[in-house]
Amino acid sequence: MTVLVTGGTGNTGRPLAALLRGRGVPVRIASRHPGPDPDHVRFDWSDPRTHGPALEGVEQVFLVPPIGVLEPMPLVEPFLRAAEGRRVVLLGSLAVIPGLTRLRDRVAAMPDSAVLRPSGFMQNFTGPHPVAVELRERGVIRTATGNGRLGWIDAADIAAVADALLAADEIDREYVLTGPEALSHAEAAAIISEVTGRPVRHEDITPEERIRQHSTSVPADFAAALTAMDLNIRAGSEDLVTSVVPDLTGRPARSFRDFARANRAECTPPPPPHPG
Repeated sequence: MTVLVTGGTGNTGRPLAALLRGRGVPVRIASRHPGPDPDHVRFDWSDPRTHGPALEGVEQVFLVPPIGVLEPMPLVEPFLRAAEGRRVVLLGSLAVIPGLTRLRDRVAAMPDSAVLRPSGFMQNFTGPHPVAVELRERGVIRTATGNGRLGWIDAADIAAVADALLAADEIDREYVLTGPEALSHAEAAAIISEVTGRPVRHEDITPEERIRQHSTSVPADFAAALTAMDLNIRAGSEDLVTSVVPDLTGRPARSFRDFARANRAECTPPPPPHPG
């Protein structure tokens, strides 16, 4: 049973592909710029001509929606029509964004399909993510979330849940995924400080400042949507913990502290300046 993994080189798709291959499941990696690996196939959301060839011979799909698109349905709907009759597992979000909600509802209405709704990714604190860059360069995390908490989750745990659902005989329509505890950005900063031995602080900024911050890397409408997510988190929208990861994988979800320890080099800010 071949599985098409869109976003197959990303934080969730990469570990999912490894888990599938570990079970002996044939995997097809969809990418705009496929590598030489024969398992890779060219795929472009804006080019429906690539959808059919990517789905040929595929029985299941792990679907990562277009990145940075507030209204993904015009791009994704042709693909979903082509994917009818297959099990689709969508990587959604616990955050409520109208365009993504429409996509979530569309996939949840498909037979034998499911939507994953994870809280904040621990990977936001590593790699090229803007939070991680500012953390490494300045030892500061700036958001408009206040003391609002998120159930931070490792993308590898999301991949493990997706793998379990792709292997299951029967699945539910929706799964809310979190790590083992809910933490504010300030609490996450304190853990990183402890693990790295370097000071890290959370700076609570205004929504206007947050929009300006986002606008340096994303369009204005997306910056506004991301800021609205911050304000929802501030109001408690993601302050919850679920048992989905251990229930479906048979092991505990990874803690934020363990993630910070394992990725210490990527989470370490610069040393404080010497006095004088």
